[in-house]
Amino acid sequence: MPRLEVATAGASARARYRALTTRTERGVVAGAMGGSAALMIGGIGGWPAGAAGGALVAGVHFALGWMRPGPETDWRRGAAAERRTGRHLSELEGNGYTVLHDRSVPGLEGTNLDHLVIGLTGVYAVITRRIGPRTRLRAGEGRLWAAARDVSGLEATAALAGPLVSAELSAELDKDMEVVPVVAVQYGRVEAELEHAGVRLLAGRSVGGFVRARPVVFTTSQVATIVAAAERLFPPMVGQFN
Repeated sequence: MPRLEVATAGASARARYRALTTRTERGVVAGAMGGSAALMIGGIGGWPAGAAGGALVAGVHFALGWMRPGPETDWRRGAAAERRTGRHLSELEGNGYTVLHDRSVPGLEGTNLDHLVIGLTGVYAVITRRIGPRTRLRAGEGRLWAAARDVSGLEATAALAGPLVSAELSAELDKDMEVVPVVAVQYGRVEAELEHAGVRLLAGRSVGGFVRARPVVFTTSQVATIVAAAERLFPPMVGQFN
């Protein structure tokens, strides 16, 4: 059973990946193929050659299984991107900000809120998305583009999460709570001041700076109150995969 006790960045994506496959399963198949190859090669070229050939076959099979396109690889890479955003956001912790990771949100069915940042400058619903390494993300003709590929919809979950989180917090705290939806883009390049469908799209490493640069709207006491409410309203998503 996956270890899901702590709501860390990428936890539920990692859980979904582990539900699809395990390293043990890949290792068993790779070992079986390597053993068969070792027997065949050893029968022809001797056991040293057989052992080397078997190890090579097993290693190549394991590596190809790790990298081949498909749901397993998508979930694994998604989890890695979320963890990377989590590391970038960690610079905010302890400086008037709290970052909650991997949260379930009423109305955001079938997915999670990757990161919820609460601090002196406001509340931010952050969704992590990855695009190809060094691929330029830009807006044009009413669409989002990753190089020449139309990736409109990349912002959709963040656009939905922002109002949902705002409504829940506003009702709980009995005051209007603005929530800024943000997409943290990992691996690609993002042009400055990129906004689409009411969502800010930023390079993952730039999200912390964006948050800190906005006007201060809360006191530390208010931040603590909002964090406590968010903890009650948005429990860890990982518990749903036990």
